[in-house]
Formats: sequence, C-alpha cells, structure tokens
Amino acid sequence: MGRQQLEQVVVEWLSTNELIAILISLSLNIVISVLGVIPSVFLTAANLKIFGFWEGTIISFLGEVIGTSVSFWLYKKGFKTFLRNKTQNHPKLDKLLSTTGKEAFYLVISLRLLPFIPSGLVTFLAAVGNMGFLIFFLASTLGKIPSIVLESYSTYQVVNLTLEGKVILAALALILILYVVRRKKSTR
Repeated sequence: MGRQQLEQVVVEWLSTNELIAILISLSLNIVISVLGVIPSVFLTAANLKIFGFWEGTIISFLGEVIGTSVSFWLYKKGFKTFLRNKTQNHPKLDKLLSTTGKEAFYLVISLRLLPFIPSGLVTFLAAVGNMGFLIFFLASTLGKIPSIVLESYSTYQVVNLTLEGKVILAALALILILYVVRRKKSTR
C-alpha cells in the first residue's frame, strides 16, 4: 500500500470516527505544545482536511489552548525553581520573569500575536516566571484567536493551492531566500 493510499485510509477512518479523531488531534496538540519546538501547522492542515475549515479551525484552537495550558502547568512544576536560580545574575531576564498582573497579561497577548515568536517559548517563559495560571490562560487564549485563524486560513489556501495559497508560498520562499542571503552576508 502506497503513502497516498495509506493517507486516504487514515483520513476515511478518522472521518467516520469523528470523536476519536478529535481526541487524537487534541492529544497531538498537547504533545506538540509540551515539546515546544514542533510547529503545529501540519496538525492544523490535517484538521482542516478532515473536519473542514471552521470545525478544523475550532479543533485546532481548542488543541492549542489545552496544549499551552498543560505545558504551562508542567513547565511551572518542572523548571521554575531550576531556572530562577540561574537568572539571578541576569537582571533583564529576571525582570521579564518577574512580570505579573496586567503587564504580564498584555505581554503574553502581544507575544501570541507575533507570528515568528515560538509558542513554546512564550509558554515556557510565562511558566518559569511569576505569572499565575489564570492570567496566562486568559491572555494566551485571547492571543491564540487571531493567530490560529490566520494559520488556518493560510494553511487552507496553501493546501488547496488557491491563488492566495500560491502567493503565500511565494512570499514564504522570498522571505527564506532573503534570510539566507542576509545571513551569508553577515557571516563574511
């Protein structure tokens, strides 16, 4: 059985077992969030393909929210004491980690809105700092709304190779080329 046939069998199976597919998607999102370095765009693409645009977007959003919440809790339990001892000699990093209240709320929202800031990094820094779970959860959830809609829209356009998808791919390729050229110039 070829890769395309296997993919078709999996998509059909998941499509007929919607509850299981949703649970698998949410579980994968938790794993991706905890690992913190794997982009979730491939999972968003699968959700869009299996559930359609709006349902796939909602499932991706819920997965991101649950995943960042679980990650925050795990990071807070596992890394806070260790990292706080290491930042005492770095006042700027220590100030960032000491942010609380409204300032922390707006900081997380603004970092979630920036598309090139890794989600795992935002979650990690919030968790090892003084931010409470409720503030993180609210700010992270609000910040995820526009980012997941943009990710879903872009992914949908690319997966379906619409005109917008081709423009998005061309823009990403151009950005990558400019980045590589700029890096080469700076290393000389």
